Amino acid sequence: MIDSEAAFDPSSPPVHPAHGSNVLLDRTSVWGEVEKHFTESPRHLSFRVVWGRSSTVPIETFGVAAKWDPWREILDVWASIQMPKYPDQIARALRIPANNVRVHQDVDVGGSYGVKRGIKQTVIASHLARTLGRPVRLIEDRLDNMRAGDAHGPDRIFDVDVAFNDDGIVKSMKMRALDNVGAYAGRSPFQLGKPIGAIVGPYKIESVQYRAVSVTSNKAAQEAVRGFGQAPTNYAIETAIDKVAAAVGLDRIEIRRRNFIRSDELPYLIPSGTHYDSGDYHTVVAKVLAHADYEGLKRQRDGLRAAGQCAGIGIAACLEPSGGNSSFEPLLNEKNTTTTWMDSCRITVDGLGFVTATIHTTSAGQGHETLAATVIGEVLEIDPDLVRIVRPDTLNSLPSNSPVGSRMAIMLGGAAFHAAQKLKAKMVRLAAHQFGCSEQDVVYAGGSISNTALAKKLAWGEHVNIAHRNFHLLPDGMEPGLEVTHVMQVPTGTALPRDGRVQMYPCHSFEFHLVLIAFDPQIGKPTIRRYVIGHDCGTVINPHIVKGMTLGGIAHGIGAALLEEFVYDGEGQMLTQSFMDYLLPSSHEMPEVEIVHHCTPSPFTVFGQKGSGESGYLGSPAAISSAINDAVAPLGISFSKLPIRIAAISDAIASAQNPQNEAET
Repeated sequence: MIDSEAAFDPSSPPVHPAHGSNVLLDRTSVWGEVEKHFTESPRHLSFRVVWGRSSTVPIETFGVAAKWDPWREILDVWASIQMPKYPDQIARALRIPANNVRVHQDVDVGGSYGVKRGIKQTVIASHLARTLGRPVRLIEDRLDNMRAGDAHGPDRIFDVDVAFNDDGIVKSMKMRALDNVGAYAGRSPFQLGKPIGAIVGPYKIESVQYRAVSVTSNKAAQEAVRGFGQAPTNYAIETAIDKVAAAVGLDRIEIRRRNFIRSDELPYLIPSGTHYDSGDYHTVVAKVLAHADYEGLKRQRDGLRAAGQCAGIGIAACLEPSGGNSSFEPLLNEKNTTTTWMDSCRITVDGLGFVTATIHTTSAGQGHETLAATVIGEVLEIDPDLVRIVRPDTLNSLPSNSPVGSRMAIMLGGAAFHAAQKLKAKMVRLAAHQFGCSEQDVVYAGGSISNTALAKKLAWGEHVNIAHRNFHLLPDGMEPGLEVTHVMQVPTGTALPRDGRVQMYPCHSFEFHLVLIAFDPQIGKPTIRRYVIGHDCGTVINPHIVKGMTLGGIAHGIGAALLEEFVYDGEGQMLTQSFMDYLLPSSHEMPEVEIVHHCTPSPFTVFGQKGSGESGYLGSPAAISSAINDAVAPLGISFSKLPIRIAAISDAIASAQNPQNEAET
């Protein structure tokens, strides 16, 4: 069973006979007066687009080492893992107490972006380690990873209907998303849930009908590939906006301007129940158009066409929900009542005055150490290079979740901020006690605290000495030492769904892509001539990290749009089992990317920061598809499936230019 529609057919044989059906999820949600808006709207259009199955294919495959200590009854695990609740899952699978499992988090993950879950591999290695009494290591080879690593991404068909008026204002949308999740469910059906939090994109679409369908097949299982299903949904929404523009004869920029949520309308409640926090979409677009010289870009496109090239401009505007929580889980499964999705930080100042902070997840190279040290240094007004960041094992960790859902700038940054504020408050209280004044009468600056009226000052080292060695000088009730912790819940993520609506992620970054692509009509190999992205992720804590995320996301999106796909034949044999067949973008395909920055702070975070871990990827496939379709529009053809391969382009152009030959063939 390979085909999604065939798997959804009630008469099809089930992949798992005991389940009785291939359908894991079939849920229709209606938000707003959909039928009324469709009835009242003078124009409708319907279309289908297909998102091909791809993944993040990290440089290093998944690896795990397990060691069982029979005397202490401790299972030590080292794994290149990225997932929440990993030790809990191990303990449940092995039927041992959770405090018998110690996962070491100070490891090099080697890239992930969601796919390194590795539960089955970990359980195998851990069980063998306990049974044999010997350490066991399991390392995937590339074939394992690509064929059976449970690491594929969405494999999704979208059927979309939109209702709009003669001015191009979209009133309502109906969307069916059919996802082929492979042989086992895992968390894959939830990938249809996350996009509900931004189901209308940055647009004022008043009502939505969303049917989420998840089916099993004999393909490899899916995992939480970057964006957790948001990029395919953005591709469908942006395709709809382009088609509406063509239907009413408007420029694709103008159609977006007319439908965008205005900055003075934010916070904005979308039909599915989420409030968008902040943004200024019109300004970001205006800055990109000015930077790129949009009219000049159109002249360049037309010049390439006049020279015999196929050339097109691609446009995409999308949101990046960030600050990940679990609210889409109880939305799709009423038995799930999880609302807590925390992260944490501990800060310790030792007896010599050095600062150490602990963070409680693994990292796949997202710069968490830099993030936490920067935030702590900012609050305590000390050099971030003086702050050591460590990752304790899970038996010594505070409650935490993994770096998913573009959440770490918000959650780890927020936890580090609040912990540092607690430490500062303790130092202020201690100093005020020494000075014999109120806390409001002292000033903290650069690690020292002073009272100018009393001409008194307490330096950092003096604080440390009193806290660690002079208990008799501490205020009543203050514990000795300088150690604080903070466990932070997701902002706005405090309630269960109600009436089919829910507040999902707290923050929403915005990105606008403008792309010029050209190719020879006979060869069909797209070349990206210009790539400009406008990006607003609120207050930027570390510009280098944000730039790296954005460039990497665009590269990932180029792969999904043009190259990468796990292809199966009709017998279920995967045909793309190595990088000879599964093509990745290289430096040759990656253009110079021009990033135009804008900052609209979020009201829900400590610095106004939003997430950027999925930036670039969430809009680049839609923009590249838009550019290629603009390039072939004069020939009367279009592409509705990603990736758009070279062969597909050249064959379609040949058929359009020689319809008689095609008919004879």
